[in-house]
Amino acid sequence: MVRKAFPAALLLSVLAAFGCKRNDTAPAADVWAIVNGDQIHRAEAEKYYKSRLNPQAPTPSQEEALSLTLNVLDELINNDILIQRARKLGMEATDGEVEDKFTEFKSPYTEDEFQRQLKDRGVTPTDLKDDLRRQLTVQKLLNREVVGKISITDQDISDFYNQNRAQFNVAEAQYRIAQILVTPHKDPQLHNRKNDDATTDVEARRKSAALLQQLATGADFTQLAMDYSEDPATASSGGDLGYVPESSLNQSDPALKHTVVSLKVGQVSPIISLKDGYHILKLMAREAPGQRQISDPQVQQSIRDTLRNRKEQLLRAAYMAEARDGAKVTNYLAQQVTESNGKLPEIPRFGSASTAPAPATTPAPASIPAASQP
Repeated sequence: MVRKAFPAALLLSVLAAFGCKRNDTAPAADVWAIVNGDQIHRAEAEKYYKSRLNPQAPTPSQEEALSLTLNVLDELINNDILIQRARKLGMEATDGEVEDKFTEFKSPYTEDEFQRQLKDRGVTPTDLKDDLRRQLTVQKLLNREVVGKISITDQDISDFYNQNRAQFNVAEAQYRIAQILVTPHKDPQLHNRKNDDATTDVEARRKSAALLQQLATGADFTQLAMDYSEDPATASSGGDLGYVPESSLNQSDPALKHTVVSLKVGQVSPIISLKDGYHILKLMAREAPGQRQISDPQVQQSIRDTLRNRKEQLLRAAYMAEARDGAKVTNYLAQQVTESNGKLPEIPRFGSASTAPAPATTPAPASIPAASQP
């Protein structure tokens, strides 16, 4: 891949690891939060803030920058809470697991690219391994505390089908499509697992060609989409676009429609160049018109996936809320912002005229990866 970037979630945990110190006295001025006695420093939040900037956008206002900074700090706090809980339960990743993940993470890069990325991010291989240990530890925690508690019964499936029969009446031919999208420009809202984002047309063409080659040699489409797709809406779900009706294809680019209707189920398309970038498609399923019965295995699996995703999102949110309630957290930055009526001076002092944050929405805790992540 050309000019690959390290995932922001990995950077987040590295920074959190740097800043955790016991708080035995009054906090210093650069301490922005304390989580169960562990300090989170301003430098950590500033570094992670920079990873969220869009280099093509104008300078953010102080209010925009400060809002994003508060969101970043909240992520750091949530991350620290989960790490502490995992350690108390004795669920730390083993050295072997860390080494395997480190090798997997390093594999898409040449040695020069890998070292350059480390240097650009200001981390060492040891820092990265420490972070991977934390990420794997949290995954173990969530697999046991969240994913492992999800149960979908046959009655659940039957109830959902009966309540949503119309949903399974296919009025026209439909195509379930997954895609990998590579764009020739940076997107500040993109958060694929590798945080890999092409910035020029040359990079985009090279990246899409490299991905197609990996697919030709047996790489898993879903995993590649999660790692490298530049579609913010579908990367986290493995590029799944769901079922697209034939009437929608009729209104799409003719090259796109021709490719989709000519694919066999399970087949991967060549690279399709469209206005928004380079697409690689996989036809997951094709549905003929008519009522689908609950006895259909695809119907059952679709319902099971829907119900599982709903329960998982609910349990993740509840687990994080419960973990946060059980922690002793002091957010000094938030206190200062409130006391200064949102006019805290010198916050933040990063970037240049070409930088701007992503929209100031509350991000999900960085240490709660999607269930399909390894």
